[in-house]
Amino acid sequence: MEYMLLLYSDETLAQRMKPEELGPIFAEFGAVTGDLQRKGQLKHSSPLQPTPTATTVRVRDGKRMATDGPFAETKEQLGGYYIVDVKDLDEAMAVAARIPTSRFGCVEVRPIMRMPEGR
Repeated sequence: MEYMLLLYSDETLAQRMKPEELGPIFAEFGAVTGDLQRKGQLKHSSPLQPTPTATTVRVRDGKRMATDGPFAETKEQLGGYYIVDVKDLDEAMAVAARIPTSRFGCVEVRPIMRMPEGR
């Protein structure tokens, strides 16, 4: 079953960390990603650009409106994601717990909904 693991944290945290603190964290991300690739469980993963690069689009009364930034002000921002193909929710949560973001933010685990063919 496929799950999307959404990584949320305070994006200013990395800016406040020293390079020697960031190195081990990036190495952990690499280790988790490599392990998932070797097991054939990784479908896709990517970090996201910081929230100031975001644009939010809404359509109201048939008119498109765009605003700079994310859709909501929050303490934690969506910073990246993994899409994994694992046996079940328990295995998806075990993967999420290995992602460094789970220690200083959170990892939301969501099953991916499969649409019927032709939709």
